[in-house]
Amino acid sequence: MSDTPIVMPRLSPHLVCDGAAAAIDFYRQAFGAEEVMRLAGPTGKLMHGSVIINGAMVLLVDEMPDYGVVGPNRLGGSPVTIHLVVPDVDAAVARAAEAGATITMPVADQFWGDRYGVVQDPFGHKWSISTPKADAPKTSEELQEAARAAFG
Repeated sequence: MSDTPIVMPRLSPHLVCDGAAAAIDFYRQAFGAEEVMRLAGPTGKLMHGSVIINGAMVLLVDEMPDYGVVGPNRLGGSPVTIHLVVPDVDAAVARAAEAGATITMPVADQFWGDRYGVVQDPFGHKWSISTPKADAPKTSEELQEAARAAFG
C-alpha cells in the first residue's frame, strides 16, 4: 500500500465479494494487482478495498447481506464480464487458473482479431482476457466482413 493520495477514476468496477480481503490476495496473484488500500469495518469485513489492475482501479467490498450487498456467488452468477487486455493472454489465463480461477472459455484466436479467453474467479466474477493480434481488423467494415466469414 502507498501513502500517495488516492485519486478516484471517473469509472471503476466495484466488486462485491464473499471475502474481499481474499479477493485482493487472489487478484494480486492472478492478475498482478497492486493493492491500494483496505478499510475494515468494526466487524473486520472490508467496507472498502481497492487495487490497480493493468493501470485501472478496481474497488472491492465484502458482502453485507443485511444491507442487500451480495456477490455473484450468492446470486447464482453475474451478467457482467470485466475485460482485461494483456500482452500475453495465454500466460495470463494460465496464471489466473493457477491462482484458482476456472477457465470458462479456453484461449483461442477470434474473428475480431484478438486471442481471447474467459475465466471466472473464485468470487464469481467473470474476466475476459485478450491480446490483440497484429492482423486484427482495423475498420468496422473489416470487422463486419470477418464476422460474416466466421458465421457464414
